Amino acid sequence: MKKSIACLLILCMMVALLAGCGSAPTAPAEEPKAEEPAPAEEPKAEEAAAPVEAEPEGEDEENYETGDASLDDPLNQDGIGEKELLVVSFGTSFNDNRRLTIGAIEKSLQTGFPEWSVRRAFTSQIIIDHVKGRDGEVIDNVGEALDRAIANGVKILVVQPTHLMAGFEYTDLKNELAEYADAFDQIVLSNPLLITDEDFRDVAEAIVSATAEYDDGKTAICFMGHGTEADSNGVYAKMQTVLTEMGMDNYFIGTVEAEPSVDDVLAQVQSGDYSRVVLRPLMIVAGDHANNDMAGEEDSWKSIFEGAGYEVECVVEGLGQLEAIQKLILAHAADAISQVK
Repeated sequence: MKKSIACLLILCMMVALLAGCGSAPTAPAEEPKAEEPAPAEEPKAEEAAAPVEAEPEGEDEENYETGDASLDDPLNQDGIGEKELLVVSFGTSFNDNRRLTIGAIEKSLQTGFPEWSVRRAFTSQIIIDHVKGRDGEVIDNVGEALDRAIANGVKILVVQPTHLMAGFEYTDLKNELAEYADAFDQIVLSNPLLITDEDFRDVAEAIVSATAEYDDGKTAICFMGHGTEADSNGVYAKMQTVLTEMGMDNYFIGTVEAEPSVDDVLAQVQSGDYSRVVLRPLMIVAGDHANNDMAGEEDSWKSIFEGAGYEVECVVEGLGQLEAIQKLILAHAADAISQVK
């Protein structure tokens, strides 16, 4: 009896095995689909068109020397006191030039207003991150600088921008300060470099004085600004008009990313009787744009003018190095401080 049961079980197992072999193969489990990345958010029109009054730097690989960051003071110290003068710049990752331009302006303001604590903030997070990663130097952005001021018990805050014009950057700064209005007894935002007719005249005289040694009747002296899609781009045309009215017919103003373009400037130079061209940035700092777009060996203003047959000399110095410009910014700060109640 037991043998019969065992044989029956073995027979059932063989039938089941044969049935399984004849069935259709089971489809493999479906591979889980990789999650598709969400499309990148389109930048707001205003952000996409925002001007860069210095320049966005921070290439992964740098094949040029920017100087010693340890010589620069980031002015991010605590112990501020109740009155702070916050100097806001776009910034530059060129260490030596940062010290010679922005740093020189900050020192001039500290000397002029010893009862105020001068501190620094940059608006370009790209530059802040690049300088920190490359050199270990920590520079506050505007929000960090304002939070530092609050933590230090600052009551009166005067903000002095080093921007050339009242463009998108200046508007963004004004809006950010408005968010902190209740954190201080008073906030006063000072003017950028070019606002009044007197400002334009003072800057024109400063750049003419700085380049007087090249004014020999055969040299076209060309200043390269950044340019912007904002209405404030008109400052370049106005500066050209002021120079012309001063009798400086051999001075020409152009921009990297707007109008007048380098082609416009070249056409103006070619209409005159010049054999040499001097190039200089119309920017507070001499960073990436000045070193590469203006004075670089390829696809630069220098290469374009050389290609047109001119002898070219590049002066890679920002406006912030000029004492006359430092004094003008100090005068703007004095006007702002006079508004403190």
